[in-house]
Amino acid sequence: MTPREPSLESPVEHKISWARVVFHRRRQDLLGDANFAEMLLMLKRAVMQSREETAHLGVGAFCKVCEEREGGSCCGAGIESHYSATLLLLNLLLGVQLPDTRHDPLSCIFLSEGGCSLLARHVICVNYLCQRITSRISPQALSALREKEGVELDLVFSAHEMIKKKLAT
Repeated sequence: MTPREPSLESPVEHKISWARVVFHRRRQDLLGDANFAEMLLMLKRAVMQSREETAHLGVGAFCKVCEEREGGSCCGAGIESHYSATLLLLNLLLGVQLPDTRHDPLSCIFLSEGGCSLLARHVICVNYLCQRITSRISPQALSALREKEGVELDLVFSAHEMIKKKLAT
């Protein structure tokens, strides 16, 4: 039997713990589903495509400057509270190692030295770009990025829903 998922208001450490327990109990069942396994491959490709586009546009460089020189970024402590335990389970199924501690006490628990450690991210973490960034990217380039992010988010949503349905059985 699958333990009850912690609420969204639960501390992130409880959500991570639940995700790890369920991963160890149900990973064979979840990953053994051919449709779900194919969706995970599609999701990984979509994440890589949107991240490549983000890197090509230099978004990471803007964020790094903001983080290092201007006192913080949108990846501040507390943003992880938006993550459900099921979304964290999805990351484990994608091969992500969830952290036990924060790299920086003022930042999101999932922010590592190299950026976000998650593959399947919350919509706000995928979609949010500050005005400083959007003012430096052409509308055409921003549209191309948003298209890729949309594919990524559709797949995250579908995989999330498949997990919830599978865990209910």
